[in-house]
Amino acid sequence: MKKHIYIKLMVALLIVNVSCKDDFLEEKRDLTGVNEEVFQDPILGQAYVDYIYGMFLPADNGSGFLETQTTSENGRYNTVFTQTTDELAGETDFNKEWASISNINNHANKYFGQRMSTNINNNTWTRLRQINLFLTEVDKYGMDESVKNLLKGQLYFWRAWQYFEMVRMYGGVPLVLAPQSPAVGDIEENSTPRSSTSECIAQIAADLDQAMALLPGKWDDANWGRITSGAAAALKGRVYLTWASPIFNPNDNTERWQKAYDANKAAKELLESNGFGLFREGNLENGEAWGNMWFKEVGNPEAVLVFGFNNFDAGGNFTKNNGWEQAIRPREINGGGSVSPTRQIVESFPMKDGKAIDDGSSAYTYDANKFYKNRDPRFYKSFAYNGSIWPFNGDPNFKVWTYSWKKNSDAGTAYTSTETKGANASGIYIRKVSNLQANNSINNFEESGTDFMELRFAEVVLNLAESAVGINRLSEGMEGLRSIRERAGIENLDGSYGLANVAGDRNKMFKAILDERKVEFAYEGKRFYDLRRWMLFDNSTGMNSRLGIPQLNGTRRTGYRITVKAANGNEYFGSNDPLLVSGSGAPVLDRNSNDYPAGVDNYEEYVDYLYENHFVVTVRDDLDRTNVSPNWTFKWYPEYYYFGIHQDVLDNSPYLEQTKGWNSLNGSGTFDPLL
Repeated sequence: MKKHIYIKLMVALLIVNVSCKDDFLEEKRDLTGVNEEVFQDPILGQAYVDYIYGMFLPADNGSGFLETQTTSENGRYNTVFTQTTDELAGETDFNKEWASISNINNHANKYFGQRMSTNINNNTWTRLRQINLFLTEVDKYGMDESVKNLLKGQLYFWRAWQYFEMVRMYGGVPLVLAPQSPAVGDIEENSTPRSSTSECIAQIAADLDQAMALLPGKWDDANWGRITSGAAAALKGRVYLTWASPIFNPNDNTERWQKAYDANKAAKELLESNGFGLFREGNLENGEAWGNMWFKEVGNPEAVLVFGFNNFDAGGNFTKNNGWEQAIRPREINGGGSVSPTRQIVESFPMKDGKAIDDGSSAYTYDANKFYKNRDPRFYKSFAYNGSIWPFNGDPNFKVWTYSWKKNSDAGTAYTSTETKGANASGIYIRKVSNLQANNSINNFEESGTDFMELRFAEVVLNLAESAVGINRLSEGMEGLRSIRERAGIENLDGSYGLANVAGDRNKMFKAILDERKVEFAYEGKRFYDLRRWMLFDNSTGMNSRLGIPQLNGTRRTGYRITVKAANGNEYFGSNDPLLVSGSGAPVLDRNSNDYPAGVDNYEEYVDYLYENHFVVTVRDDLDRTNVSPNWTFKWYPEYYYFGIHQDVLDNSPYLEQTKGWNSLNGSGTFDPLL
């Protein structure tokens, strides 16, 4: 049975309830209530802190993968920002064309949050009020100092976390460090203007310093998953890296990069001194260690900040299942089949010698029709392609088939998929962080307890590498890249795991790090923030040209169309699945036969045979919208690099300055997020 603070959270609240401490729970529903016992009783204090954890983390059947809170004003996680990248297709408020940029449109991101009312909601300012209330009040009472400091340290972290999430969206926001009264009418004390971005960054860093001073480097096993001093240090490194990135550092100020370097170096050293590091259990060469890291809980060295789930029966009082397994598994075996990776992200994975698929210096020739051959070992742990084996508890030899055909040769005839229960939209599945022992016989894969690592040690390594390049420590940056690729299992044929040609060039190194993050953290909710902090959605700043990274603006996300040809080399047309026995036999050949063709000795070779002789791989261009003329393309507005405040917020908080580049009813925005 899994032990997590998220289960302890529910137990603590249950203890509170059966002990007739009803006013504690009432306080959670009414911001006017304050229960002094919370600041005296360690059990109630712990329950309060765990309640704060719950406000920030995904709910039952959430995941963290692909998802973020920072598109939501009510604490709900969603995939909107991932769909606003090259990882997933789909129209969102942030990638479609608008008649104008306006603070009354939903592209004025509502994460900023509404002014508080007396009823508690899970939004930015109520979360901050709950944190500030505890930090302000607990010192007035007699709770044991050692217990109190641990609780305060965790809340300093979450206050920093909340402010950073807002700052990287908007720039400077109001700094509120004491509990505000719920808004009833116009309360002057709550009218806090926006602080500068630099002031906010300084406060976030100060809170994280407090957290580092108060928290242990690691907890005992029963408290595994709680915030550590290393997690606080790693977040500080992420904060300073964002502050040094072009979105806030357009003049490439070296002092910013130095702060980022110092913070990330300190974080790495602190974490290593407490047993953290790159997960290396299993074979490195075939990517086994990289794939295994998600399935070790207590003592996992990779897990710097983890969102915990359990595999308890769905619907129970203490259930916190992870919805990821159900979402990614094919409908053919009762999965959701709802996550369709793009061809753009699949092609980002290099060959197994670390060279890009279009790099002529690779020892391996890329074949677009056999796109799965000789790839980075992480490719096979991240995707399930047509013909690949993707085991689960009910079938250790389950084969994925995503090909399609037409029943006749008429041009308007739709494709028929071999996936009879519903086809994957892009012809390839995400299988990253899939448990190969997952069970579909109980609630269709829903009872998954796989944790999500929001901040991995690998990110600390790459944050440090990027910061090192920022201060022209290029060899140190390369060292970090090499360590990530070595753990991934990439061949080292050129002495730098495929990156020898970028050494010594600052811009090429930055690109290499961003490309590595794209692969290493694919579908972990990082891509949107990387594209945004480097201002790579469009080329309005010239950054795409500088780094040699294609812009998303004006493009379409695509998938794979895999069709079948008959033995004579012509495209197959017919009523029946060409590779399944129907009546006397399969129309083309039996995909399930153990009688392989001459010269084919095993299933891996048989898949190659099918691709060489019967599968035709083409681009599928219907993932993004096709019902507009001209065909829909990704549209990014530079104003999204610094989001505006929605008019709904300004109506209740007229003292707030609107962001430059955005208008409000009071006129053009005046707040400069670069100060």
